[in-house]
Amino acid sequence: MQDRKGPEVLGTVLIADGLATNRILLRARLAPMQYRVIQADTTSEAEAALRGGPVSLVLVAADLPGGGADAVARVIRSMPLARRPGLIVLTADADPGLRRHHLRQGADDVLPRRIDDLILQARIRSLIRTRLSEDDSHLGEATSRALGFADPPAGFAGRAQVALICADAATAACWRSRLGARVAATLRSHGFADTLGKVAHAPLPDVFVIGLTGAQGRAGLRLLADLRARPATREAPVIALLDRPDGALAAEALDLGASDLMLGGFDAEELALRLAAQIASKRDRDRLRATMETGLRAAVTDPMTGLYNRRYALPHLAEAVARTRRAGAPLAVMLADLDHFKRVNDLYGHAAGDAVLSEAARRLTATVGAAGLVARVGGEEFLIVLPDTDEGLAAEIGERLRLAVGLHPVRPGGDGVPMRVTVSIGVVVIRPLPGTDMVAGGIDAQALVAMADRALYRAKGAGRNTVNAVQGAA
Repeated sequence: MQDRKGPEVLGTVLIADGLATNRILLRARLAPMQYRVIQADTTSEAEAALRGGPVSLVLVAADLPGGGADAVARVIRSMPLARRPGLIVLTADADPGLRRHHLRQGADDVLPRRIDDLILQARIRSLIRTRLSEDDSHLGEATSRALGFADPPAGFAGRAQVALICADAATAACWRSRLGARVAATLRSHGFADTLGKVAHAPLPDVFVIGLTGAQGRAGLRLLADLRARPATREAPVIALLDRPDGALAAEALDLGASDLMLGGFDAEELALRLAAQIASKRDRDRLRATMETGLRAAVTDPMTGLYNRRYALPHLAEAVARTRRAGAPLAVMLADLDHFKRVNDLYGHAAGDAVLSEAARRLTATVGAAGLVARVGGEEFLIVLPDTDEGLAAEIGERLRLAVGLHPVRPGGDGVPMRVTVSIGVVVIRPLPGTDMVAGGIDAQALVAMADRALYRAKGAGRNTVNAVQGAA
């Protein structure tokens, strides 16, 4: 008998409200969204639920018994960043002062209880999507730390950049004037008539505010979609500002990627609060991304020489082989090994040996330049990958590499005992065979390294400080 799996649960939503009828109605409104729903009727029950397991989002009544939404917000703020759920406060009406109060306390949004289902459901989807993305980022950060990679050095973030965009530039300029000193950011105003290149020119905005007001609201949606499609602006938060609770327009904005939604028109104080939250969130994501990038670089980089390591070099070579088959161009691969390197360590110590390796790496890299890849793949062994390089050019580059390493002595530390270091190099050049399938079959990266290693062995056997070349077929 075949097992039947139920629908996939997309996240856990905590509904916290003192009235059972409110909880039941809200749960019914969430039913089509396939979330796991848990309930609480007091602040202490909500806190227990938050401490008890992962929660993606909290929907809390402003007047929740036992402390209200503010008490729940304090609990959430005390949680580790990686575990904090989104927070929507539900109020009896759309009072602007109450909305600003809860935003100051840390709510992601404040919505009237009778909000359109389209808006409520889209806002929930948007916040849970954001939390899932942040979970992935925090997981990557934790993995990097578990592997021993340090956080990147903290940099000076500088003043945030905010682009205010609406149908006409005059209205956007008015927004900028009214926001004024409320926001610790540089404000730029634009109309929809401005090209995206002008809106997103350097320095790139950290946050975009797009007014979806009046008859040109749909034009704002097109701009939002364009921002999300471009690599340079894909990660930037976007606040969509509506002057009326248009459920279809608001839901479409959120589903297109708006990070926040402001209903009821321009309010300088509320917009300043939302901007501050989005700027802080973006800087946290930027920090997490930098941590992961640092970890990835550390995982594929040799710490002594700064060159890529074997973990990076072999997939790079595999892609170069595939590209050679597709393009029909030659590919040269070299293995370079420092001669009698053990003697350097034995006579002068490992510190001197490390200095010799670093200097040899520098000379090899300077000689190859942007034409190819140099990676350290063993103790004193370097892999060089040179696309679009035929036999004649490979022999010439191999000789230049040999001379670059051996022509001038190495002085460890800059003023140490001069040491003459030489290198032996094995070279293999592959070309796709005429009339063969240019995609499938042929030599793979591991086989190519083995061929270069045999050529290196022959170079060593010929007396060292020499270059030996063979030819293969892709």
